[in-house]
Amino acid sequence: MKTINISHYKTESGFVFDHIPLSYECFGRPLNQAPVVLVNHALTGNSHIAGDDGWWNTLIGEGKCIDTTQFSVLCFNVPGNGYNGFLIENYTDLSVLDVAQLFLKGIDILQIESLFAVIGGSLGGTIAWQLAALRPQLVQHLIPIASDWKASDWVIAQCRIQKQILKHSEKPLQDARMHAMTFYRTPQSLGEKFNRRRQESTSIYAVESWLFYHGKRLETRFQLQAYQLMNHLLTTANIARQTGNFIASVKDIAASVHLIGINTDGFYTNDEILDTYKLFSKIKTNLYYHQINSIHGHDAFLIEFDQLSTILSPIFQQITPKKQQYECATIE
Repeated sequence: MKTINISHYKTESGFVFDHIPLSYECFGRPLNQAPVVLVNHALTGNSHIAGDDGWWNTLIGEGKCIDTTQFSVLCFNVPGNGYNGFLIENYTDLSVLDVAQLFLKGIDILQIESLFAVIGGSLGGTIAWQLAALRPQLVQHLIPIASDWKASDWVIAQCRIQKQILKHSEKPLQDARMHAMTFYRTPQSLGEKFNRRRQESTSIYAVESWLFYHGKRLETRFQLQAYQLMNHLLTTANIARQTGNFIASVKDIAASVHLIGINTDGFYTNDEILDTYKLFSKIKTNLYYHQINSIHGHDAFLIEFDQLSTILSPIFQQITPKKQQYECATIE
């Protein structure tokens, strides 16, 4: 993991950070020797997206959908997610707009002139939307998955409940994660997985044990301040905040836009994504809608890898990168 140090960053809210360490990891070909793919992680994710223990290694790797022999794959940590030890106490001073601007500062420092693709699920997708809106000529393919350009009332409501749990619970991370798992999945998904059976060693239901497991697991790898920040960021997504109008905010985006929805998503609902597609299609021709069909709800983008790979493969197989097409930049 490497770090870019950003000094004197003024946030959308007007707060000035003296210093923000923007950490990142790269996989595959060296930067600027191949097309660059930026991957934005989700709520409790991080920059470690590939390799043996990478959280998206089913899609990213040698010979895989996003082929690391053909692409440079870059992932920044959202500042304050704690993966590099950096936390933000005044987390409400940061927004999705700020995160996208910080990513763009990192891209500039790394001397990356264009991105073949920006892809992200959930929160990562909202950051991708914002990044493309801020720099509409930078990206060739914009791919938000199970995500939208704005925080809907439903997303804001769920995040408020999360915030209340984080503030008032005796076990805030555990309880917030348990609550989140119920809207990341669906009743059908849980029914298929557990079928109302009880644990043999205890009197509780298997679904309850599963919830406790995910809650306790998050406690071991995440910090309260980091979770508070990431939950807050979800509520700040709105690329039309500056223009007051979605079309005005996206009209200059040159990228081919691939919206990927999940038919059972109970967080970023598929209806919201379809509404965005219908609205954007009034002015944009290189706009596409793809759908993952699954009983697993929002988490399907982390489960239905075969479907996701089928959707993404035509995008990432469009080119045969040639090394001589790219200039090598050495960054200290």
